[in-house]
Amino acid sequence: MDNREARQVAVIGGGPRGTSVVERLVAGHRHRGEAAPDLVIHVVEPHEPGPGHIWRTDQSRLFLMNTPCLYPTVVPVGDAADRMAAPPVALSFDAWRRRVVDGLIGGLTVDDRTECTTLTSSGFPSRALYGRYLTWVFGEVVRLAPSGVSIVHHRKEAVSLDRADRADRADRADRADRADRAAGQGWDIGLDDGQVLRADDVVLAVGHLPATLTPEQEKLQDAAARHGLQYWPPAVPADVAWNRLPAGKTVLIRGLGLNFFDAMIQVTEGRGGRFSSAGDGRLEYTPSGKEPRLVAASRRGVPYRAKASLESYIPRSVRLRFCTVERVLAFRRSGIQPGFDHDLWPLLHRDTLWAYYSTLCRTEPHCLTSTPDVLLGELDAALNLEGPAWEAAAAAAIGALVPADRRIDVESLAHPFAGRRFDDGEEFSAAVLAYLDEDAAGSARGEDDPLKMAIGAMNAGRSVIKEVVADGGISGASWNAELRGWFEPLVEGLASGPPPLRIAQLAALVRAGIVRFVGPNPAFGFDPDEGLFRAASPWVRREAFTARYLVEAMMPANRVSTSLSPLMRDLLAKGTVRPRTFMAEDGVPVTSAGLDVTAPPYRAVDNTGREQGSLFVIGLQLASVQWGTAIAAEAGAPLGAGARTLLDADAIAAAITSAATSAATSAATAAAVHTSSRASTSS
Repeated sequence: MDNREARQVAVIGGGPRGTSVVERLVAGHRHRGEAAPDLVIHVVEPHEPGPGHIWRTDQSRLFLMNTPCLYPTVVPVGDAADRMAAPPVALSFDAWRRRVVDGLIGGLTVDDRTECTTLTSSGFPSRALYGRYLTWVFGEVVRLAPSGVSIVHHRKEAVSLDRADRADRADRADRADRADRAAGQGWDIGLDDGQVLRADDVVLAVGHLPATLTPEQEKLQDAAARHGLQYWPPAVPADVAWNRLPAGKTVLIRGLGLNFFDAMIQVTEGRGGRFSSAGDGRLEYTPSGKEPRLVAASRRGVPYRAKASLESYIPRSVRLRFCTVERVLAFRRSGIQPGFDHDLWPLLHRDTLWAYYSTLCRTEPHCLTSTPDVLLGELDAALNLEGPAWEAAAAAAIGALVPADRRIDVESLAHPFAGRRFDDGEEFSAAVLAYLDEDAAGSARGEDDPLKMAIGAMNAGRSVIKEVVADGGISGASWNAELRGWFEPLVEGLASGPPPLRIAQLAALVRAGIVRFVGPNPAFGFDPDEGLFRAASPWVRREAFTARYLVEAMMPANRVSTSLSPLMRDLLAKGTVRPRTFMAEDGVPVTSAGLDVTAPPYRAVDNTGREQGSLFVIGLQLASVQWGTAIAAEAGAPLGAGARTLLDADAIAAAITSAATSAATSAATAAAVHTSSRASTSS
């Protein structure tokens, strides 16, 4: 293939989203056969293509995914594959894992093969193993690329992007100029070694980016620099040198989400400590003596709840009756832009209550003041009422037939200790320990735990809502104040938690005195009297913690406007892209976390409002128009919901292929006219 005549496509970012775009380009080319235009795909990724930065294969195997093997994929499978024109080039993660077990995948380490063998479809793999899968997918895509496609990996970082000056490309002559005009402006990509890569199309698949600190974080960092303390800002856990935290010293940790569990396991089991069965369904911890003393805090005061032990991602007993795709899309089809609180949450709230109480009736009928049939009959009648009357009717039925200690208040789950005061840290840590033990036991019960089934319903509904709210499905005010304001923290804390093992291990560490907790709504700062960092909760009396070490257990903020990425800063400074802005209810403009883009296939919009015809966006920077962009594609899920990122990749690939076809056709026509003209002149 003559690369000068091929369409030059640059995918900036070779992680999972970039890999999905490359796979869709190759799959589409294979499907179209000889009719497909020639492509050169440049993957700009400073790390290994496939895993990229986050999923790199050299990280500790103690870092676990928070989804089971059966969940993730970067290629369409099942229903998603059936609905796409081009069949997938590779497999889902779990299908790959099973092939590894069968000895059908080569090039893996003994540790890789051992881990695959010990896992089941419902097990939680290490992030390093998932990175190995991503490496294999990218390799398969390259191996199976047809002769009309070349894939080139540039192990560099893209630092700038400019509209290309094509005046010096005389070798492509007038036919190429016309093709360029038909397909859109080309681009010059500046790499960190000074080289410039030229492309007709660019896909921004840059994923997680470094970000500036908040004003509060900057004050903490400044205090550390002035007083010889150590402040560890938000970071990717695999990038952190956890061995630098000294044994026996107190370490303050802000955040009790997924990054906290990575820190926790690295400084305990990662230093030789051992977890073992206590014989009562709980774990106990034997210290190595090398552990620091962790004092952790978050706004809720407790960690994310653990995943339930299930044989499926969504519990098999959970079936959405109200928050269905058909019902929630009915608003848009009727020309109505729904609000989250008014229109969407009441539907999901119904399903959550039904999942809880139907499970309670099945597993604990003895706790009711009536028969299960009576409760379910009255609850079903209440849930099917139209309008706001349903909620009062449901509360009346539940209040009459279910003891107070077995009822659920879904929204209060976001703040389990709200309004409760504690005399000291020991009392609060004891309350958290009871919470952890209950959560671990609930996870072990799986389908038989009412609360876990309620959470399962919320998780199922999250995918439906993700589909509905995308691309202006709800108003900007509702998106910001309602969906992102209160529901996202609620559902994240309930449905996006760690594997069950991690909660059981945390409980063991609390019993061993390795971990303590500050309390809800903590305040972090610098104590000038002691010259140390300080953390305290207004809900825990007579207790404050000080330390020389403060760790932010969280990822860098996913906001394009605060990104430290040289490329993103260059794009914003030049006005090549802009953050999306919308009006709040009070008329004040609000800048979203993501970029301003067109409707799918998500072309970037510049600072004048002009569409950038050949600059596409996929992944985290679509947080302005999609919800849950950090969640991986779910194997076999509908394209509009759980597999949305695959739909986005397919749409981008189709747009690029269409532009390449138009350019090739224009070039061929121009060449034919030119040849005919020369022939006429000669005659």
